[in-house]
Amino acid sequence: MNFEFSQEQNLLREQARGFLQDNCPMKVVRAALEGDEPFNPDLWKKVAEMGWTSTVIPEEYDGLGLSYIELSVIADELGRAVAPLPFSSSVYLATEALLACGTHAQKEAWLPRLASGEIIGTFALAETQGQVSPSNLATTGGESVSGVKVPVADGDIADFTIVVARSSQSSARGDGVSLYIVDLHQDGVAREKVTTLDPSRSHARITFTNATAELLGEEGAGWAATQNIFNRAAVLYAWEQTGGSDAALEMAKEYALGRFAFGRAIGSYQAIKHKLANMYVKNTLARSNCYFGAWALDTDADDLPVAAASSRVAAIQAYYFASKENIQTHGGMGFTWEFDCQFHYRRAKLLSVNIGSEAQWQDKLISAVQKQNAA
Repeated sequence: MNFEFSQEQNLLREQARGFLQDNCPMKVVRAALEGDEPFNPDLWKKVAEMGWTSTVIPEEYDGLGLSYIELSVIADELGRAVAPLPFSSSVYLATEALLACGTHAQKEAWLPRLASGEIIGTFALAETQGQVSPSNLATTGGESVSGVKVPVADGDIADFTIVVARSSQSSARGDGVSLYIVDLHQDGVAREKVTTLDPSRSHARITFTNATAELLGEEGAGWAATQNIFNRAAVLYAWEQTGGSDAALEMAKEYALGRFAFGRAIGSYQAIKHKLANMYVKNTLARSNCYFGAWALDTDADDLPVAAASSRVAAIQAYYFASKENIQTHGGMGFTWEFDCQFHYRRAKLLSVNIGSEAQWQDKLISAVQKQNAA
């Protein structure tokens, strides 16, 4: 089976890379890290104008109606650029939730504005330091939502969120958990910014106090819907991480070829060669899994749970390893504020816990393989 991108998709990659090189160089990432703005609104506007926020949204809702392969290409390039944008929250999660669970009226109300970049969406699940499950979910929902969600990625800048809450309706079936759309610009919502390792991707604590809400999808089926949404988002997160890991490898390679010690480029020394080779092996393994994930996502294959978990685990490992070894390859200079190595390390650590940690996705992979073998 051929998982390679087509000629048209590779042309999209070239276009995306050129656009980000012009509009999102490292100085833009550094400005997001050092400034007070939680993201770059000008870059967000340009990305929306390029149509990236509308990639997989159907044409009837003002989207481009392209495939998830094209969205994977874009995610790959955004990860390479360490773009300071709420793209994953709005596109991988909020948009996916509406596409998967929304009624026609809900899609008409939200998707065109998501497609144009007019509004930003996010997804609110976490509310404890541990793993959230149907049994320990404290937030309640119905015609209104009450509870605390933390951390919520891009929650301080989003216009609305999809909230995972325990249904207060006695008629709720299934696991008793439902999804709710909550407009964040209302009196029943209080937001507080949460400091993280990567300030270029903001997070928030959101307190809901009888905030007006609208049911999304079937009541009582929210937990199963969340797992499906996360499986789909995991593939796109993995592509973003793989793009970042490749960029970290390239940064390390360029430094190793240009830095001389004892009259020789440090890249000629065996210790550095092995570092770069190990980074390449992990990156290649991650990219192979991502190709599988993109195919499964685009075709809605039965293999999606396995493909999503395997691509997510491999990408988390590759990005963290590459970002760490990139710093080590730069030596003492790699630890300084002036060098750009930190951007990939910060993003790698942050993305490794968005929508679940590596350990959680390893457990999901084991469960998915066992279920597949038992079928």
